[in-house]
Amino acid sequence: MSSHHIVREKQEPALLVLSLNEFSDELLGQLLEWSPTVITTPQTAEALIAYGIKIDCIINNTVDEVLQSDVRLLPAGDHPLTEAALKYLIANNYPAVNIITDELDLADYMPYADKINLVIFNDHHKIYPVNSGFNKWKPKGELIELLGFAKELNLTGLDHVKGRQYKTAMDGFFSLSFNEPFLFIAEEI
Repeated sequence: MSSHHIVREKQEPALLVLSLNEFSDELLGQLLEWSPTVITTPQTAEALIAYGIKIDCIINNTVDEVLQSDVRLLPAGDHPLTEAALKYLIANNYPAVNIITDELDLADYMPYADKINLVIFNDHHKIYPVNSGFNKWKPKGELIELLGFAKELNLTGLDHVKGRQYKTAMDGFFSLSFNEPFLFIAEEI
């Protein structure tokens, strides 16, 4: 892209940072490259501020002290922080969100998988929901893990490793078809 490219608000995925333990500085820099809306928790806000990252929203019911100006407080109410953040993003028409978290419970994300494009970064994995008919080009030997069960699952371009883990059989496309609304998959990063 040229240096005069204008990034419009909500053009790039928002960034929901629930934790940063052992998350790659380089990957964090890539996710912040186009200045996304940054939403975080009070516990993670301090680490982001130490990196010099501007926070747009803190999701919680109370914040004792905000160490940056112009930070919006998003009340969680009786909802878990993840749910409150995703509801906010959907209500404000964000088309996509990248989520950094140390704890992963896919049940927290399933109700939103058809409402906003989700990409979850957890434990050196990139996790996202796919629809039946999904295909993607990958080099040979890349690990793909299915994080759920699907009826009538058909795989092409993948060799079974163990459990729900597969490796790409060759350089080229792999594809998944199944009889479910969506299926979460994980790739190593």
